[in-house]
Amino acid sequence: MTAILDDPIPRATKHATVGLGPLDFELPPDLEAGEPPEARGLARDAVRLLVSRRSTDRVTHARFRDLDRFLAPGDLLVLNTSGTLNAALHATRADGAPLELHLSTRLPADLWSVEVRRPGAGGTQPFRHATGGETLRLPAGGAATLHTPYRPDERAAPGVGTRLWIATLDLPESLDDYLNRHGSPIRYGYVKESWPLAYYQTVYATEAGSAEMPSAGRAFTPELLTRLVARGVGVAPLLLHTGVASLEDHEPPYEEPYRVPLATARLVNATRAGGGRVVAVGTTVVRALETVTDAAGTAHPGAGWTGLVITPERGLRAVDALLTGLHEPRASHLAMLEALAGRDHLRTVYDAALRERYLWHEFGDLHLLLP
Repeated sequence: MTAILDDPIPRATKHATVGLGPLDFELPPDLEAGEPPEARGLARDAVRLLVSRRSTDRVTHARFRDLDRFLAPGDLLVLNTSGTLNAALHATRADGAPLELHLSTRLPADLWSVEVRRPGAGGTQPFRHATGGETLRLPAGGAATLHTPYRPDERAAPGVGTRLWIATLDLPESLDDYLNRHGSPIRYGYVKESWPLAYYQTVYATEAGSAEMPSAGRAFTPELLTRLVARGVGVAPLLLHTGVASLEDHEPPYEEPYRVPLATARLVNATRAGGGRVVAVGTTVVRALETVTDAAGTAHPGAGWTGLVITPERGLRAVDALLTGLHEPRASHLAMLEALAGRDHLRTVYDAALRERYLWHEFGDLHLLLP
């Protein structure tokens, strides 16, 4: 059994908004899902599902296709319908050095936040030696000009450069056509092969815009959604386009655009008033819903940008339960899970996931956290 430890990182190195550090633990490399479940001979909905209940501090092991066993009539699933972009592009510096450009978030005025990474053995790594004003060459005559650090007020550690830049793109065709022709899904070192974009899409995606897949909903199939609706479980959409992850530094998420429709806000309020549970499918749904929910627990329609980071100190106002993947050691999203479940229950869950050899990351297994 692999023990989970409290975060040993010196407090001075933590982001100021996170408060208590998330859990730290050792993740064995062979528990990092390196390929889609379909490549492992599994259907989308045949990945494993760890169901935990804080009230009993117990866990149940199931398959995702059994999800309807754990939800009740009157519960509400809230889905993020953002689709994934082919957001990774080959890039070249003026001196010919090869790089990889990851598009993160489309900003106003035709600007982008982007991450520059260096290709190499074992996957790409952040490239922190780019300079403001530098233009990177992209395929088919495209170009990306780096203007200024995305957050110039944040001081990097000595000798460490910028991770995210504000940039403009100069492309020979429309963005969608260009990315479909020359881009690929963002992948990290644990995914050894390149997989088509279809493997990075949920079955209910409606609007492309995420740099990385909102992966908590990947295992849903039309058949499972139909069974859930027939059981009396509601389904409501919202949109949050997620930017690139900070896999190495575990920074909290940056500002991301969201849209919560009036109908969804009304369904959330009606579900809670009727005694049902609001089940967020993914941390992106939690961020969007909690952004538009007031201190009294009433959700409102809204659209804009959210930089909200959920911590145990802040707590949750709209979400009762969460369907999510298994998060990396020290990931900032673990603070969100702690806000919902408490530190002790979260430790129990991750001990069980490690002991039973669940798989991590976007192609891995899932965790349903119930109240």
